[in-house]
Amino acid sequence: MNINIELGQWQTIGLIIDYSIKLVAIGFVPENRRPSSSNAWLLVILALPYLGLPLFLSMGSPYINQRRHRVQEAATQQIINVHKNVPDYPEGVVNLNPELASVIKLNRTLTAMPAVTGTNHGVHSNYEETIAAMAQAVDKAKHYVHVEIYIVAWDNTTDVFFRALARAVQRGVKVRLLLDHIGSRKYPGFHKLGHRLDAIGVEWYLMLPLLPLRWRWRRPDLRNHRKMLIIDGERGFLGSLNMIDSSYLMPKNIREGRHWVDVMVELSGPVIASMNTIFAVDWLMESDELLEIVDQAHPEIDHDQVNVVQLVPSGPGYSTEPNLRMFNSIIHHAKERLVMCSPYFIPDESMLEAVTSACYRGVRVELLVSEQADQFAVGHAQSSYYQALLEAGVHIYLYKAPYVLHSKYVLADPDSPDAVGAVGSSNMDMRSFGLNYEVSLMITRGNIIAQLDDLTNEYLRNSTELTLDEWNNRSYARRYVDNIMRLTSALQ
Repeated sequence: MNINIELGQWQTIGLIIDYSIKLVAIGFVPENRRPSSSNAWLLVILALPYLGLPLFLSMGSPYINQRRHRVQEAATQQIINVHKNVPDYPEGVVNLNPELASVIKLNRTLTAMPAVTGTNHGVHSNYEETIAAMAQAVDKAKHYVHVEIYIVAWDNTTDVFFRALARAVQRGVKVRLLLDHIGSRKYPGFHKLGHRLDAIGVEWYLMLPLLPLRWRWRRPDLRNHRKMLIIDGERGFLGSLNMIDSSYLMPKNIREGRHWVDVMVELSGPVIASMNTIFAVDWLMESDELLEIVDQAHPEIDHDQVNVVQLVPSGPGYSTEPNLRMFNSIIHHAKERLVMCSPYFIPDESMLEAVTSACYRGVRVELLVSEQADQFAVGHAQSSYYQALLEAGVHIYLYKAPYVLHSKYVLADPDSPDAVGAVGSSNMDMRSFGLNYEVSLMITRGNIIAQLDDLTNEYLRNSTELTLDEWNNRSYARRYVDNIMRLTSALQ
């Protein structure tokens, strides 16, 4: 009898805890969260409260990131102070479309970064040649080299870059390197990488380290996804390429001949100071060392050749999702043609409406993605949006397998005098909008847009167009898996 009473008491306590978790979740989970994310988390918590709550507290709670928010806010104030006498965009720029001026104002309000000038030294799209060009730039360094790259591996392809870093150290150049812990750790050679970097004299830190035994803890789903190289504050590279062999050293990729396709832009001019500012903030976050942030003088503008560019950082340190707002603004700006290239296209409600609305306005929208995604869940989540996109009139081009189209950029009206575009590390997916630290370069004048458009044509020659009729013939099993993966993509 007593056993039954005790069992009944435990059942009652279990029910009280169960319903308490659900009631609390309903009231707190939706706070400052997009509806799709709120609904996904609530579904998990309501269905599996004892599993869903710990998952939410470790991966969905905003409170774990308070230190990073505080550092980001302090850094933003420093950026404001450095750029306080710099206008939103260079004074020599004439006849700037009011729409573009408003997008520049938006980006500055959210990130404190002004639009500046930058000289384009090449849009690099050959993987090995890009790494070689980065190594050659390092060989010209006289004072310092700053490297911030999501995935770093010292392999046969990247050896030329690390040898250049070693030579720079031997010349007395200060070399600092940041790499993402979780992003890099699964690739061959990671456990020896630190010792190899120490041996050549590189000062390095893991970004967003997950080392609970060393009291280094943070949300396990956060990543620093940025890819930048800065030399002496004068030359920089920015884009989508990770410092690893294009096969990512995975045996399956090597067997199937799968290689990543990327793009990096090489720049000089005042924009490098903006890049250095972002690096300095990330270096402070991991090392507690504050690097000096120096703004460069703005040279006279050559109206025929100038690139007007604006660096747009984003990530969990920002509560306003600057990259999503920038992408949506560029999409809304398009009048004739819109090009979107991303390996992972998983839009939130606002971007999906912006893209489909562009189609309904008569804009030709071209979406370039991989025929075969490198990640099962992401690939299915992405394809769950194809039906709505195709029905609206989006032209979806599938880059032929086994290659993975990893370049990330958007172009609005590339043939127009009012063309605008963006290129960088940010995918067009909800992870990049809210969970990854990203950096994008918005371009409003100059030859970078034209070169990215030429690159688009090269990609299109290696792609096939997906039609609505083809897509309507997919299996019900495929639809089911797509929809489940779509749900999981909103858990953030």
